[in-house]
Amino acid sequence: MKAVIQRVTEGSVEVEGQTTGSIKDGLVVLLGVTHDDTEEDLKYIADKVTNLRIFSDEEGKMNLSIKDIKGKILSISQFTLYGDSRKGRRPNFMNAAKPDQANQLYEQFNEYVELLGVPVETGAFGEHMKVSLLNDGPVTLILDSKE
Repeated sequence: MKAVIQRVTEGSVEVEGQTTGSIKDGLVVLLGVTHDDTEEDLKYIADKVTNLRIFSDEEGKMNLSIKDIKGKILSISQFTLYGDSRKGRRPNFMNAAKPDQANQLYEQFNEYVELLGVPVETGAFGEHMKVSLLNDGPVTLILDSKE
C-alpha cells in the first residue's frame, strides 16, 4: 500500500460538479492499493498518517500530529500510484489491485483512521475526480507499507 500525504490548509474533491469531501487544516491522503495488500498494510499506513508529527507547534517546529491539531483527512483512492512507466510512453497499472479488493481496503482504511480518532472526508472510488488543495509548507511525504 502506498500513500502520498500532503499537509494542507484546505482540500476538496469534486465528482460531476458535486463536492464529495472537503477539509480545512489537515491532510490530503492519496491511497494506492496493490494485489498483496492486507489489513496489516492499511493499519500500518493509517497509524503512520495519524501519528506523524508534521504540523507546527507554537515554536514553529514540526512537532504535532493531525490528532494534536484536531484536523481532518481527505482520503482519495489513487490507483495511479501503482503506475509503471519504465517501458514505453504509456504507464501500465498491472500492479494496482483489482477494483473490488482496492475499494474494500480503501474503505477499511478510512474506517480505521476514524477509529483512531481522526475524521475522514472522501472522494468517490472509481470516479473521475477533481482534487483541489492548498499545500501548506509545502509538506509532502510518501509512505509505502512494504518499505
